[in-house]
Amino acid sequence: MTSARASPSIILRPQLAAISLLGSGLVTVAVFLSGFVIAEPAPYELFMACLIGLWALFGLKISRYVAPLLALLVLFMVGGFLSLTTMSDLATGPMYMAVSGFLALSAVFFAAIVEDRHQRLRLIFNAWVAAAVITALLGILGYFGAIPGGANFTLYDRAKGAFQDPNVFGPFLAAPALYLIHGLLTQPIRRAPPKIIGLLILTLGVFLSFSRAAWALNLFCVVAFVFVMLLKERSGLFRLRILVLALCGALFIVGALAAALQSEQVATLFSSRSQLVQEYDGGHLGRFDRHRIGFLMSMEKPLGIGPLVFSTIFPEDEHNIWLKCLTSYGWIGLIAYVTLIAWTLALGFRFLLHDRPWQPYLMIAWVTLIGHAGVGNVIDTDHWRHFYMLLGIVWGCAALEYRFQRRARAGRHL
Repeated sequence: MTSARASPSIILRPQLAAISLLGSGLVTVAVFLSGFVIAEPAPYELFMACLIGLWALFGLKISRYVAPLLALLVLFMVGGFLSLTTMSDLATGPMYMAVSGFLALSAVFFAAIVEDRHQRLRLIFNAWVAAAVITALLGILGYFGAIPGGANFTLYDRAKGAFQDPNVFGPFLAAPALYLIHGLLTQPIRRAPPKIIGLLILTLGVFLSFSRAAWALNLFCVVAFVFVMLLKERSGLFRLRILVLALCGALFIVGALAAALQSEQVATLFSSRSQLVQEYDGGHLGRFDRHRIGFLMSMEKPLGIGPLVFSTIFPEDEHNIWLKCLTSYGWIGLIAYVTLIAWTLALGFRFLLHDRPWQPYLMIAWVTLIGHAGVGNVIDTDHWRHFYMLLGIVWGCAALEYRFQRRARAGRHL
């Protein structure tokens, strides 16, 4: 009797599954590390660089659905490298562009791995929530001096968590907050307490960052996300649940903020930061004056002036992502960036309400990305690690949708 031999594909299947599982675990670790960027290069950069390299060795695939993202980011980088040619001193420019290139590659990486397995989205967002809650706790405890070395987690009497800047710390918490809100709205009530606690921590962290952009971003994201959820779920019972939870959440948040304002330090800084226009915004060579002068100057500098050069001419950096693109990446970079943002938001909108396993994650990433595009008018978001992760998630979900539709069409023709 002849013995049957197993095919090589059957033998390799468990090995490939184990490699995929290990890869997913490493991605979870990488996303968790994105919440701890006190110094550069941060552990996130070092870990992600190794992870992307290893994944490439084991067959990282860039599909035709993700290829436009790669092409636009390459064009963006071309503009940046051309801007280096205008610099008389290349002390900091090349390193800045190296970081830009790494972050661009990270966006493509996230898009590719999400397209490969949509189940990784849950791991990504769970890790993001864990990192956000921990870094928010560090910022809160550091702000009130409740832990040794708490000053390391504050800057200018503002909570910054395990980040270098409160203006990055606050926006980092937006997507995890939406993920917790989605869980409250869609999961059984018995699972609500941990999510409510997490939301309170994130809300207080955002508040103590005293970043007006972070306040506006998080408020916009919550309102826009609930609106999108109402469009998707049209049942009266679901809408009643949203109303009840929204009212309860608002009461919890107001209570927590009222308690925080009992501190004279918090109340004083809140009174100052709650003013819409600060002195450094509207004064001579303030934020808005620099924007006007910078845009006029960029019209005469098609290749830009080089990364980090703007702050050597003016008192501070650009604090505007569109101006940042013009100065550091030239006209080519701005065109590539505007096209990238418009294309990404259009993709997300097109597939936003489709009933798919990855649809909640697409909604969260898309709404948060719109908010980030908005705050880019007053903050430079160029090197925000989580921003590039959001880009990758939206493109990865769009690629999943294209593949799903292609399989559906093939099935109808059988």
